[in-house]
Amino acid sequence: MWLLDVDGVINVSRPGWGAAPRSGNAYSAGDAYRMRWAPALVERIRTLHHAGTAEIRWCSTWCPDADQVERLFALPRLDRAWSDHLTATAAAAAKLTAARQVLAQGRRLIWTDDVEVPTSGPVHDELTKTGRALLIAPSPRRGLQPEHMDAIEAFI
Repeated sequence: MWLLDVDGVINVSRPGWGAAPRSGNAYSAGDAYRMRWAPALVERIRTLHHAGTAEIRWCSTWCPDADQVERLFALPRLDRAWSDHLTATAAAAAKLTAARQVLAQGRRLIWTDDVEVPTSGPVHDELTKTGRALLIAPSPRRGLQPEHMDAIEAFI
């Protein structure tokens, strides 16, 4: 199970990947939000989804409006970790709960989030102690990079 965030992971200011980024608007509660992403990153996500090698689930404040990012990124419909609009604090708690649930179900976990993925400390140790979790906290300006996707594909 891959828990995938949007802002700071796919939607970033400097996505890189050796090609010009794409951009467009996604909408939430009638407001437009400008998105920038690397087409090659989205293609790799799409390829993993279509191959069926990982179940990808949105784990983002975009969950209730995930249809907007799916449309913009030309991704198929992915599952959502929740469906309600949550505050940032509630979303942070929901993300950690989703990660813990994946592991409690005996599944392997990939979690990509620029803010909420713990990089050290007791929660990091809790999630990684069995070796069934790959936690990636990319730079919020650059998001997921080719080496992150290589690590995800190797973990799968």
